[in-house]
Amino acid sequence: MKKLSKLLLAISFVLSVTTSSYAVTVASWGGAYTESQKLGYGDPTAKKLGIEINWVDYSGGLSEIKAQKEAGAITWDIIDLFAFDTINGCDEGLFVEFDFDKDFPAAPDGTPASEDFFTGMPSKCAVGNILYSWNYAYNTENVKGTPKTIKDFFNTKKFPGKRAIYTSALTNLEIALAADGVKMGKGGELIYKRLEQDGGVERAMNKIKKLCTDPNGGCVFWSAGAQPPELLVSGEVVMATGWNGRFFNAEIGEGAPIKQVWDGQGLDYEYFALVKGGPDEANAKKALAMMTNTEMLAGSAKYIAYAPWRKSSLEIIKAGEPWYKDGKTEMMPQMPTAPSNTKNYFLVDPFYWADNGTEIGEKWEAMKATLN
Repeated sequence: MKKLSKLLLAISFVLSVTTSSYAVTVASWGGAYTESQKLGYGDPTAKKLGIEINWVDYSGGLSEIKAQKEAGAITWDIIDLFAFDTINGCDEGLFVEFDFDKDFPAAPDGTPASEDFFTGMPSKCAVGNILYSWNYAYNTENVKGTPKTIKDFFNTKKFPGKRAIYTSALTNLEIALAADGVKMGKGGELIYKRLEQDGGVERAMNKIKKLCTDPNGGCVFWSAGAQPPELLVSGEVVMATGWNGRFFNAEIGEGAPIKQVWDGQGLDYEYFALVKGGPDEANAKKALAMMTNTEMLAGSAKYIAYAPWRKSSLEIIKAGEPWYKDGKTEMMPQMPTAPSNTKNYFLVDPFYWADNGTEIGEKWEAMKATLN
């Protein structure tokens, strides 16, 4: 009996080691976002590959993975990151470099992965996950007429009332110039060109200052994503910039009288990176390739109003409408990258803000101080 017990114990130990060696750990941001990743493509990928995928929450940045590496105890395989973290992590040797058309599958029609991505990657260590929008919305019960353009956000004569805008300069300068008549150019390249020229930043800030000091307007500054819909519903503001996912949840999930406007939107991004020397690097690489294929990325849009990075994923969503988990809401009109929503947009430029953010931030805070 003792021999049998020892044998069973040994078998149990081997099975536990074998099972744990096939567990891939993904660090992401938590909440509804991670839930959409887990349900949309994490669980389906785990089932198809026959491996376990665990999701853990973290607060962003590289400090935690650096600490794991320094301690010689890396526990994460894949991390969801901002653009500049993928660049810095790649430079520091934390992440695996990709050969995109070799490491990631082509679109269903044979288009290579690199050509199927909505836009290029910031580094060789980054593969796109989702794109989300900085756009604006209005309360349909408090606005007479129908705002349609970014100029309407600043038009207090036609649409009087306070506006809610982000507390820092990020994206505010871009929309201010667009509303002031500067053409976007491809992906907003002309907006950033103007910001880099003499007087460009000042022109944008003056446009914001005029809005905030207008007797028919005024500004309320927000910092947390939940605030813009709340400010709209309460009637404290008539229009608000914000993140499209938050507006979607308020409108569709809660039935709030909110309508989004896509003109002049700023597209922002999230990326995955593969940790070099992670506990299950081989299986993590297989999982990452599958999670970011056309079908899997489309799956996340069943649970959240963020756009999949692959252009071919939109075709799956379109063909499967109504795509949302409630079985009645069409998601193509809610996708930031849908053709109807990208007639006039800019790609948030992480390089511009990395190079100029500190200086602009000081000017921005000085401008805000004059509003009191």
